[in-house]
Amino acid sequence: MKKIGFIGSGNMAGALAKGLLATKQVRARDLWASDAEPRQLTRFTRAHGVGRAADNGTLVAESEIVVLAVKPQIMQAVLAEIAPHVTRRTLIVSIAAGLPTSRLEAGLGGRPRVVRAMPNTPALVGTGMTVVVRGAHATAADERCAAELFGGVVRVKDEALMDAVTGLSGSGPAYVYRFAEGLIAGAVAEGLDPAIARRLTYQTLRGAAVMLQETGRSPEELRVMVSSPGGTTLAGLAALDERGFVDAVAAAVTAATRRGRELGRG
Repeated sequence: MKKIGFIGSGNMAGALAKGLLATKQVRARDLWASDAEPRQLTRFTRAHGVGRAADNGTLVAESEIVVLAVKPQIMQAVLAEIAPHVTRRTLIVSIAAGLPTSRLEAGLGGRPRVVRAMPNTPALVGTGMTVVVRGAHATAADERCAAELFGGVVRVKDEALMDAVTGLSGSGPAYVYRFAEGLIAGAVAEGLDPAIARRLTYQTLRGAAVMLQETGRSPEELRVMVSSPGGTTLAGLAALDERGFVDAVAAAVTAATRRGRELGRG
């Protein structure tokens, strides 16, 4: 069992800890965390039955894997604080959006073993998707080790693609939630009870996702299958097209990707 430390104890750290414990990859005594916000850290440690470190330096010095789960805006200060405690035996796994491994390596000095990961929030319910890429000084074994921390992992060799991953997979759940808001609002406007509208919306999205994953058919093929000539579905799709639905969604991915690059540049 490797000692795993989390710097930051927010939702993504909690999802990762929950998954590790549920799959019995680690024991609770092998996990601990530190956080600048004491109340949040207390919630994290109580929820998962894991330990807490007095400070970031202590956590890094006594962990074999360190997960950086803090906001990109404060990462530089965290790196400066922990750099003196990072050794060649320390594997650093960052889940901060936008920050390239080169910046993390520079902030830590020397030749740290860094793997960058981009998970998404469905990890909170065990259905997340994560993309990983290793830095200049990490090994293939380090990348595999980091990948084992997450469920549903895709590896990329070109780190430049991680911003697009962030724009699609990292931010994508929010686009789906916004779509769900629209479905519910439309149904309620047509007289459905809000509770029924929500239930129908959630199951519709779930069923559509399963169809995409399990039928082997493309989104276009599945869309055509349900679009009878002169029917209700085509009427609804026409309303979406008139309002530039596909272009708007693509623009969301582009905007989030661009923001990821901005964060990477500091």
